[in-house]
Amino acid sequence: MTSSHRPLGLPASAAVLLLAVTGCSTDARASVPVPTPPAAEAALCRALDRELPDAVAGQERSDPAPDSELTAGWGDGAIVLRCGVPRPEKMSDPQAEGVSAEGVRWMLEQPEGGGPRFTSVYRETYVEVTLGERYAHDIGPLVDLAAPVQRAVPCALEPSCR
Repeated sequence: MTSSHRPLGLPASAAVLLLAVTGCSTDARASVPVPTPPAAEAALCRALDRELPDAVAGQERSDPAPDSELTAGWGDGAIVLRCGVPRPEKMSDPQAEGVSAEGVRWMLEQPEGGGPRFTSVYRETYVEVTLGERYAHDIGPLVDLAAPVQRAVPCALEPSCR
């Protein structure tokens, strides 16, 4: 009985080569879920996307995957913005913490295993900004995002915000 492993070995090595090549061509961008807001809120988010800066907190814009006008990013995932997100449950908590940056108010959440997450309040759609752990005690990115949010996303409760 003769046995040859060559026919089976050749396809296996070809499969390994294919996996290696495919692995090298993957998209290195951060990946985030794209919100699905109602049409009026999506229009505000598209307007916000046009206002967003090329750099935030010294980080260059590097949008997450998949491409969407409802998401933006800077610094390969260090700062991620999602527009038109659902109202967070925590907003009903009277003990929820908040901050104000350049006239825009944000609710603070601290998810486990990551940096802080801020969601705008008193706006016609919710804007969420997630920061990497290095920004655990730094709202500098929110300062850079305040003017675009003010220009594109109107206040829902005048005169609560400007």
